Amino acid sequence: MRSSHRLLLVLVFLLSLFVLFETLGIRAQFSLDALQTLILMHPVVGLLLFILLFALGNLIQIPGWVFLAAAVLALGRLYGGIVTYVAACVSCTVTYITIRYLGGNALRELDNSLAQRLLNGLDRRPLASIISLRMLFQTMPALNYALALSDVRFRIYLLGTLLGLPLPIALYCLFFDYLAMWLNIA
Repeated sequence: MRSSHRLLLVLVFLLSLFVLFETLGIRAQFSLDALQTLILMHPVVGLLLFILLFALGNLIQIPGWVFLAAAVLALGRLYGGIVTYVAACVSCTVTYITIRYLGGNALRELDNSLAQRLLNGLDRRPLASIISLRMLFQTMPALNYALALSDVRFRIYLLGTLLGLPLPIALYCLFFDYLAMWLNIA
């Protein structure tokens, strides 16, 4: 299948998922209050559902900070940060596997000089590039899609994700904990 067809398949899949979630009202479950309630409802089931929603939310463009804020407000900055780190890593993995399955390495096959230049930079230092990208953009869905479609190996993707996420998650945890104290909503 041509790369343009695979990219179209990825786009149709993501749009279909978005429309399905919107139609069924599932997107409403991505609010701070709903996520906090979910985390607190049951120690195991609530956290597993939180991780699942994070993974699904990442596929439909829900920013990771919403999940982080809910976890920090529900569990505190330490446990909230740990839960978010695990959920973010699972989410990035699910996105990589799903998008790679549908789109293969479609970006690599594009006849576009800018895309090829960016991919050549990724090829030169894949682990360092992914760590840096994670520190800057965390779990940004577009980053996950691009990396999955770039032909970067899963092992490097996962290791870069595992090493690149702790610092920004820790900083966001401190920020949301401080913000909650300042606004008296903790």
